[in-house]
Amino acid sequence: MPVAIVTDSTASLPAHLAAEHSIHIVPLQVVIGTEAYDEGDPAGASPRDVAQALREFAAVSTSRPSPAAFSAAYSQAVAQGATSIVSVHLSGQLSGTAESAQLAAKRAKVPVAVVDTGQVGMGVGFAVLSAAHAVAAGADSVEAAQSAQRAAAGTTSLFYVDTLDYLRRGGRVGAAAAIVGTALAVKPILTVKDGRVVQLEKVRTTSRALDRLEELALEAAGNAPVDVAVAYLDASERAERLATSLSDELLGLQGREVVLAEVGAVLGAHVGPGMVAVTVSRR
Repeated sequence: MPVAIVTDSTASLPAHLAAEHSIHIVPLQVVIGTEAYDEGDPAGASPRDVAQALREFAAVSTSRPSPAAFSAAYSQAVAQGATSIVSVHLSGQLSGTAESAQLAAKRAKVPVAVVDTGQVGMGVGFAVLSAAHAVAAGADSVEAAQSAQRAAAGTTSLFYVDTLDYLRRGGRVGAAAAIVGTALAVKPILTVKDGRVVQLEKVRTTSRALDRLEELALEAAGNAPVDVAVAYLDASERAERLATSLSDELLGLQGREVVLAEVGAVLGAHVGPGMVAVTVSRR
């Protein structure tokens, strides 16, 4: 394994894919009340725990990994035979995770290419997988990092939330936008632009918002081969319907199945119950 791939837990990679490509995952933490939990720890806080805590107005926050956590992951990769590392992470505009990775990279025993994808969730995950596929095809760390960057640049991340209040609490959208949205009872469709979460459209009902989410995903796919993921928090029925419909509509453009998964605890803390997201990544 001359080139190792490292990412963070917000990449939302299904466990079997991470294992298949020997991807090292560094967890962020979710904090409920005074208790901090590593994301992905089976004994920690689940996405459903986070959703319940948010509904009960409990204090919920998140924190990035320390540089020491990345140093440990890089050292483990070196011990397993890596001579270089590609470290792929969520947007630096939304988290200090990539910054922690960069600090650790300076002290690593082998070269580390840190990629700030400017994305979230499976927008990061598909960039990670692109780097892994490149390595499997013989790419060096520079080429694999470039592959991750290209995948991130060709990715559209769209999501619907029942309310902007949770994003406002975490500082991911402005207070004014959240207040106006609540007052007018509009249903926001959001996207990631230049590494930040921004409002794309506003519609009047949840059903119309989900229909529009599908329309926008199909527009993003066009006629190109794509990877698609649908993520959700406490909204499995909505997400399953959307994933099934997208699978039917995109038949022939996908070499792989639509990924359907509950969003992790950290992202869940910011988007709140009822969220449905679609990620479309052109290959």
